[in-house]
Amino acid sequence: MMMTQSPEAIFSQYKKGVAYKQSIDLYDTVKKNQNFYVGNQWEGVNAPELDKPVFNILKRVCNMFIASIVSDDIGASVRPFRTDAQSQLAAKLLEKEIARAMEHAKVKTKNRDAMKNACVDGDCCFYVYFDEQAKTGQLAQGRLAVDLIDNTNVLFSNTATTEVQKQDYILIVQRRHVDDVRREAAANGIAQAQIDAIVPDADENALTAHEEEQNVTVLVKLWRENGTIHCAKSTQTAFVKYPFDTKLTLYPVAYMSWEKVKNRCHGQAAVTELVPNQIFINKCYAMGMDYVKKMAFPKLIYDGNKFPNGFSNRIGEAIKVSGNVNDAITNAFKMPEMSYQVMELVEKTMAYTKEYMGASDASLGTMRPDNATAIIALQKATTAPLELNKLAFYQFVEDYIRIFIDIITTCYGLREVSYTAPDGAQVQTSFDFALLKDLMFDLEVNIGASAYWSEITQVQTADNLFNKGVIADPEVYLESIPETYVKNKQSILNAIRESKNAAQAKTTQAQ
Repeated sequence: MMMTQSPEAIFSQYKKGVAYKQSIDLYDTVKKNQNFYVGNQWEGVNAPELDKPVFNILKRVCNMFIASIVSDDIGASVRPFRTDAQSQLAAKLLEKEIARAMEHAKVKTKNRDAMKNACVDGDCCFYVYFDEQAKTGQLAQGRLAVDLIDNTNVLFSNTATTEVQKQDYILIVQRRHVDDVRREAAANGIAQAQIDAIVPDADENALTAHEEEQNVTVLVKLWRENGTIHCAKSTQTAFVKYPFDTKLTLYPVAYMSWEKVKNRCHGQAAVTELVPNQIFINKCYAMGMDYVKKMAFPKLIYDGNKFPNGFSNRIGEAIKVSGNVNDAITNAFKMPEMSYQVMELVEKTMAYTKEYMGASDASLGTMRPDNATAIIALQKATTAPLELNKLAFYQFVEDYIRIFIDIITTCYGLREVSYTAPDGAQVQTSFDFALLKDLMFDLEVNIGASAYWSEITQVQTADNLFNKGVIADPEVYLESIPETYVKNKQSILNAIRESKNAAQAKTTQAQ
């Protein structure tokens, strides 16, 4: 099956995926939502004389949603099924490597961008891969890398589900400069004839108005074969990298929808249903501003027969009239005021829009803090509708951490590692991460306030047990305190151990 893959066949699958996205208007929806989020809300409106105000309530509420979901820290803990020392050490080393990979790949920053994509576009996607060229400061080279992929650039074989691991194949779409693609193809041993066939093409679904003319569409195809994930890179006419076996057991793709839509792989964005409300608000304000400019000031009415040269309000200017000067009378006419119902309806629309999006004045920070308890209760009630989105985000994080483990145990191989031994000594040695491939791990992903408060609770519980005499040994007490709360914890433990050993030696001599 692997040898039957061809650039033409892969490109045909790409066109099929594009046709599906066009059938559900995904490209137009994403472009419109992005414009409304950034404040470009009058694009395409031909009204040169009309002021175009923007009261962007969508951006403010979306930013509140994003901050509420990803403001907390993320940590992964790996627990082995076996309780022997070797399994415990393997789990500890894997935990440290996951944390290091998240730091180097800037995953915590990309989480915020991912949530913005989900909120505004409807979906977010991480493509995780092993960057063989990344420097590590040791003989073993390469480390994890994470790319944030737009939902318009990920294509599933089964468009009726968002379950990544059940797909027959997945396509990742990239727009890259043709010279860069040709260099990569040459480095991968592609024949010169195919390299010459890599030429720039147009992206008919580009979300930006102007795109580099020398770009070419590169398709990364992933498919499962004989229990492992295979991969190929190609353009419309040539391979960039021939099909190969990645040895991974999971698709290196994590995917999340803001609000799932039945029998669709693309979700509903928070912005989509409220765009008409934003348009109404902007239009009403624009027409109200136009009315004020034209009608708010009194109009001067004069007889054109009496003032053949027009009328002027300039101070001290002589005015020529025809006929009797005493009959040359002008009058000021005040236009009727604009109905108060217009602005009342606009304000109600803004209030209802925020309310139905789940954003109260307390959560947005616009309420006066007269009653702190009531405000806290209201904030908690406001964020309750986001709990489902938070749970989806937590599952998204767990999915890509499992992918991290798959790549680490498959691609990292023999590497230098360091850890703290039970006796407090710092150990630096070589460890083959491939040994972890067959070990069974129970993965726990601790995210957000739960991880933070669990540490606080742990410290408070240890204090109470020590004060009540349940824990009498200072060494046991310090071992139960997280390292972030005690500076030089290891030095203190070493001093306690030395003191205990000295006391024990004296007791032995006395006997």
